[in-house]
Amino acid sequence: MDYKGTTSHIADTDILLPEKLNIFFTRFEDNTVSPTRPGSQRLGRKLAKAMENSTQVKLFYLFGLQETFNNKSVFFILSLITYLLIITVNLTLIITIIQEKGLHEPMYIFLCSLCVNGLYGTAGFYPKLLLDLQSDVQVISYGGCFTQAYVIYTSVMCEMSTLTVMSYDRYVAICRPLLYHTIVTSLTIRKLLLFSWCYPLFIGLIVVSLAVRIPLCGSLIDKIFCDIPSILKHACLPITINQILNKFVIVVHVLQLLFIVFSYGQIVRTCVKSAKGRIKFTQTCVPHLITIFIFITVTLFDTLQGWNSNVNITLNMRNAMAVQFLVIPPVLNPLIYGLNLQQIRRAVFRKCNAHKVIDMRC
Repeated sequence: MDYKGTTSHIADTDILLPEKLNIFFTRFEDNTVSPTRPGSQRLGRKLAKAMENSTQVKLFYLFGLQETFNNKSVFFILSLITYLLIITVNLTLIITIIQEKGLHEPMYIFLCSLCVNGLYGTAGFYPKLLLDLQSDVQVISYGGCFTQAYVIYTSVMCEMSTLTVMSYDRYVAICRPLLYHTIVTSLTIRKLLLFSWCYPLFIGLIVVSLAVRIPLCGSLIDKIFCDIPSILKHACLPITINQILNKFVIVVHVLQLLFIVFSYGQIVRTCVKSAKGRIKFTQTCVPHLITIFIFITVTLFDTLQGWNSNVNITLNMRNAMAVQFLVIPPVLNPLIYGLNLQQIRRAVFRKCNAHKVIDMRC
């Protein structure tokens, strides 16, 4: 669906860029470009025309909920329940790991980081979605849109980095158990946590900074949340640098995925040699593999359809698939680990029983 033609009636929210920019590009075309170089002339005209057509966007219009107007109350209740469930299960796991000294081990620390990231990413999505489901017009400010895009983008990258770190931890624990405490020291844990958070936050800052510099010729987003590909679809100028950076990030993700596959390949080879190894693999690694499979499946779809505007699917289907990485991993990560890891399950049940005893005494 092409929304570019509909921006003409929203003139009250958009302001033309300063006239000096138009004068600059006109001079660039008239004085700088030689008449003997038609290619340069065409480039100058293209730049000048792009700046004339560009607008300083103040608001973005989210059109992802247009087909849900008849069932807004139902979607609001489902979204609210999902968000409350995400907060409850993730906070339960985080508090349990922090308070239980027996869980202050690398695997549980990384799991705690994964749950914190789940709360971080969903905080950038659900509050705005709940407000939009209660409103007749779904709009978001220019700064708010880029903030939401940054939070969701960095959350996805942090999830992948944390899963990579967790696979390394499992590889050392199972394949090199005698050297585990020598390799995975407290300093190593800090470095791995810094990597899993600082790398996504830094790359996300670069991505958003490059996107902010691009003049836009439209303000309509056919999704229920802001993301960089949807914003850059309205770019008035080429986005070659942005696309190159996006490919670099994809390459890094592929390398991380290959490292995860290699780690678990080595783990499987080690575990099949003994019954005890197979039990350990089933308890600690199978939940991790399920989490990775779900996360990669849903994010791969959203990435491909986000940068490829030729994907021919309905708006409801596109939105349903796009929000899966904001629904499934944050809910299933703590549930899968909490139900499968005996130490966490026992700690949670112990706390629940302690609260029951206190309530009975009161």
